Amino acid sequence: MKLENFCSKIPKKVYSVLKKRGFKELRPSQIKAIEAGLFEDKNLLICTPTASGKTLVAELAALNALYHDQGKVIYVVPLRALAQEKVRDFKRDYPDLKIVLTSGDRDSDDSYLERFDWIVTTSEKLDSLLRHKAAWLNNIKVVVVDEVHLLNDSTRGPTLEVLITLLRKILPKLQLVALSATIGNPEELSSWLGATLVLDDWRPVRLDKGIYLDGKVEFW
Repeated sequence: MKLENFCSKIPKKVYSVLKKRGFKELRPSQIKAIEAGLFEDKNLLICTPTASGKTLVAELAALNALYHDQGKVIYVVPLRALAQEKVRDFKRDYPDLKIVLTSGDRDSDDSYLERFDWIVTTSEKLDSLLRHKAAWLNNIKVVVVDEVHLLNDSTRGPTLEVLITLLRKILPKLQLVALSATIGNPEELSSWLGATLVLDDWRPVRLDKGIYLDGKVEFW
């Protein structure tokens, strides 16, 4: 659907950024997220296929927090390599914002992060920051949890579960945006997160399933 059709539902500053980046249309998951309260600080669980536009939903929540609510954004990813990729992309797309990566084994409150708007980190690093009770944490408005299905992972899951629980307790006005392409129990997870579930099966490239046998593929 055309972006201009949602002009009244998107904050002016955020809308102008989208226009500047050349967006002319919104994908189904992005439309559903807006209608579910993305710009009304509602918690959202976005469950849609890979490349369906989940990341932009998270970016829109981040931009609303930074331009409208004047709060910080934390973007949580499972791996440092993914964090580096996200920081590179965000800095390219939003050069006016102060975006930084923090990860690694250094156990401290990283007070220098107070100077940044948008912090990309891993769950392990955020756990360290929470335990050190960094003063700037009180300024967080939006937390994005990418690959939230890792809650079911035996190694990363417990840390991520504790993080989400603590963040919701110490920051009652926090907006949580969780993203995943693969969740077996989205209704149950959205209930635990206190989030509105956004489901959609649209994908930019059709996915066909089939069985390969003796040099031939039989599609379902």
